Amino acid sequence: MILRGKAWKFGDDISTDHITPGRYYHLRSNMPELAKHVMEDADPEFPKKMKPGDFIVAGKNFGMGSSREHAPLAIKIAGVSAVIAKSFARIFYRNAINVGLPVLIADTDRIDSGDELEVDLSTGKIKNLTKSEEIEAKPLPEIMINILNEGGLVEYVKKKGDLVV
Repeated sequence: MILRGKAWKFGDDISTDHITPGRYYHLRSNMPELAKHVMEDADPEFPKKMKPGDFIVAGKNFGMGSSREHAPLAIKIAGVSAVIAKSFARIFYRNAINVGLPVLIADTDRIDSGDELEVDLSTGKIKNLTKSEEIEAKPLPEIMINILNEGGLVEYVKKKGDLVV
């Protein structure tokens, strides 16, 4: 799966409160509306300037804090194609895969906001087209690629026939 879009850079320790601000908690049952405020507390302009297919790029410990599943889901619904970070909070990482949001671990120091990226999830290759550089990310295991291809864990399990809904 190859993704292409613009990078939007954030720092270390981006919490689930930065991703989905608590003042919009009442919108958690209206995910499209909540997605309009994604990353607003980290960058108030992000929801306006980000375009579908773009990437969130961050430092260490992305998604720290509560285990709210709606944080990665809001990122996905907002149209972000993937999150690339130096490291992720464990629960956020798992929730992201479960809802079908690709997440890659890579050294993000050489990526700047506005850089055009091309990402191959199966190989972990990140091409920074703006700087003509390539970055190696940890490739996702085949099972995670399969879950992402189905749109998340529930759809993956339904297709496998192991879940009756």
